[in-house]
Amino acid sequence: MEARDATAGALVSSDGEEQAAKKDAPTTTEKTPTKSKMEQIFGFKKEDLTSWQNLVTLLNRPTDPASLGIFRCLFGLLMAIDITQERGLSHLDYKYLDGAPVCRFPLFNFLQPLPMDWMYLVYAVMFLGALGIMLGCFYRLSCLMFISTYWYIFFLDKTAWNNHSYLYGLIGFQLTLMDGNRYWSVDGLRRPSIRNAHVPLWNYTLLRTQIFIVYFIAGIKKLDADWVEGYSMSYLAHHWLFDPFKTILPVELVSLLVVHGGGLMLDLSAGYLLFFDATRPYAFFFVSYFHCMNSQLFSIGMFSYTMLATSPLFCYTDWPRRFFSHFPSFLKSVLPFTSPESQTSTSCVYPEGQSTSSERQETPAVARVSKLRFKHKLGAFFTILYIAEQFFMPYSHFITQGYNNWTNGLYGYSWDMMVHSRSHQHVKITYKDGITGEIGYLNPGVFTQSKRWKDHGDMLKQYATCLHQFLPRYNISDPEIYFDIWVSINERFQQRIFDPRVDIVKAEWSPFKPNPWLMPLLVDLSPWRTKFQEIEGSLDNQTEIVFIADFPGLHLENFVSEDLGNTSIHVLQGQVSVEIVEEKKNHTLQPGEQIQVPAGAYHKVYTVSEGPSCYMYIYVNTTEAALQENFTKLFELQERVRNGTETEPLPPELQPLIAAEDGEAEVNATDPIVRLFLKRQRRMKEVKKRREAGVLERFERFAVKKYYTIRRGFLMTAIAMRNLAVGLPPLEQLTREVAFANMKEPEAEANQDERLKDEVGHGEL
Repeated sequence: MEARDATAGALVSSDGEEQAAKKDAPTTTEKTPTKSKMEQIFGFKKEDLTSWQNLVTLLNRPTDPASLGIFRCLFGLLMAIDITQERGLSHLDYKYLDGAPVCRFPLFNFLQPLPMDWMYLVYAVMFLGALGIMLGCFYRLSCLMFISTYWYIFFLDKTAWNNHSYLYGLIGFQLTLMDGNRYWSVDGLRRPSIRNAHVPLWNYTLLRTQIFIVYFIAGIKKLDADWVEGYSMSYLAHHWLFDPFKTILPVELVSLLVVHGGGLMLDLSAGYLLFFDATRPYAFFFVSYFHCMNSQLFSIGMFSYTMLATSPLFCYTDWPRRFFSHFPSFLKSVLPFTSPESQTSTSCVYPEGQSTSSERQETPAVARVSKLRFKHKLGAFFTILYIAEQFFMPYSHFITQGYNNWTNGLYGYSWDMMVHSRSHQHVKITYKDGITGEIGYLNPGVFTQSKRWKDHGDMLKQYATCLHQFLPRYNISDPEIYFDIWVSINERFQQRIFDPRVDIVKAEWSPFKPNPWLMPLLVDLSPWRTKFQEIEGSLDNQTEIVFIADFPGLHLENFVSEDLGNTSIHVLQGQVSVEIVEEKKNHTLQPGEQIQVPAGAYHKVYTVSEGPSCYMYIYVNTTEAALQENFTKLFELQERVRNGTETEPLPPELQPLIAAEDGEAEVNATDPIVRLFLKRQRRMKEVKKRREAGVLERFERFAVKKYYTIRRGFLMTAIAMRNLAVGLPPLEQLTREVAFANMKEPEAEANQDERLKDEVGHGEL
């Protein structure tokens, strides 16, 4: 049995050239040395790890460049697409508003965006770098162009940080140090000496280990009790993608076993399954299915496709040669090399006394290296150091303590993917004039486009400092800023995340010290989540409920909208005092007691017990309930008219129900309830039509949407480059150019116009 057919490793496996060498070698008395069981499984011998010299030799073993070259091409292509979308090229002018008072959240406060046209230049350099990586053209320069601009943009905005954006930067950094342009590259055409040349094994070891870490550490982080018990992503089970599972399992078990259990097992095992030949086909199936589902479940850009592109890295490194050898011969001029022969490379260390088939047939362009050089040792040292650092970083939060706000530190490098889900019930920003003492309130999110500042102490500090700088423009002197933010993490009680009594402007914050004004997560109350499900199951569909937990000595000030009738507070644990502001009365409640609170008025709930209090709001949205009742009556009337059972003539305000199929009926409806009912029907039909669309129609819709997105990014970049080169044109010309760039497909423009009319015409609803 050949080594390829045995169970061979993927992290430091052999490159599969033995088989080609056997085929091309002359049939003499040469014998292929028998491989040990360990070498058959892992691709290396025990002796390779017994000394530093042997380890360096192993990591610099000559390896086929084919798989690395194909991955380089795919990664560059995906990053070029990603730049126009998730990196934000298509909406750059909305993201970086020149001259506007905007609060930003860079990693380092001194980092600021360049002027608008220069930011387009930064993105253009990054795009050209990604394109150069894809083509393997001026490879090192292209990698430097990509990663320098990528990391600048990454550090410029923490609100856009996520695991996969961090991963893109890591892979780009690794490719910069690798010989990724040795196969199917423009550089190979320009420089025959590197074309189809071997690459050292550590190139593959780094990438394979990085992907292994992504899967495995993500699985380790999912061993968290919230994930194992099914609280982290329970809402996903309601997605249509899980409908096949719901035919045999209730939705609760789909959430627990499929979403959470399946996600945990896949992350823990994917790296190992990809490692071995025997399990790799099964790993390919499950990993591909997993990432295809993620592409539909989440708006995560190119991440799913990038992870799919990494899977072939675990195959034998000559798989592209075998794959493209099956294509017709007339395509071989544009396809990658299929010949098994590779050139020697000074980046690799070759065993003494052995030669490849290509060396026996022709004089190599590059002399074989059989002795260790400094760069070989440096490559091996970097590989070991990088892998150790990547295993350490997810557990380095004892260093970056200031970032630990109910998460595992600086979000991104922890690989805690989807472990935490949050919902915000109440956000209040209070300012106090430092001179007059005047107190006022700010609209949450003023001066910023982001929402993530609500969850992270470092961003909250930056936001408060920014507000402190902007508010004096509005005659508020030396303002103090206070935040009262209520968050539920993984279906727990809504509770405060930050101390509302602390002026965040003057509060201390350090990345290396615990956040002193972070309120602790009330993990002792986590068992209540089981009770929540029982309580919610006992309510009807029109009754809403919110679970609240608060700390001793604090109070919640709340306003009950007039739409919310029959609102009551039920105490679950602890002792509270409810103050009805208008009545100037206080009511003390014990566990099991409740009180009705008036609609259209303020009330305050004080926690007066020694420990935290727990209570719940139960209410009915009477306006929404009445609207749904009217919709039901209108639908029944419409059905009677259609089937001819309605004998009474319709009044004028209900006549549009007859012509409901006509789009003008909605416009001509004089009754606001009828107009809203017809609009709702039309939207439901559109949603149904889109869901039932065929594959070709879906693809066309997707392609058109992406075309206009990419088109806008390129046109706005061209405008910015022209502005930098020759200066700004007249305002009328610039307006026309931007309007042309903003052009959308007719359907999208119509929908946008309708949304605009809805906002203007139905504001009263």
